[in-house]
Amino acid sequence: MILRDIREYLKKRKQATLADIALHVQSEPDAVRGMLQRLEQKGQVRRENIDLACGSSCDKCTPAAREIYFWIEA
Repeated sequence: MILRDIREYLKKRKQATLADIALHVQSEPDAVRGMLQRLEQKGQVRRENIDLACGSSCDKCTPAAREIYFWIEA
């Protein structure tokens, strides 16, 4: 059920951070990452890591906020 929720959320938004997805499904980022890896293996999502998008080097962003998943239209 959570996997379906993740799929629908990404279909609607087209892209989202791991932190946003985890918040949406009310689960821990590490657990959500595992489910997203399944979708990635199926070719339904693509993952990118963003490094210092804000232009600073304070490193206050969590890793889950820098990991973005994109929905791939079939």
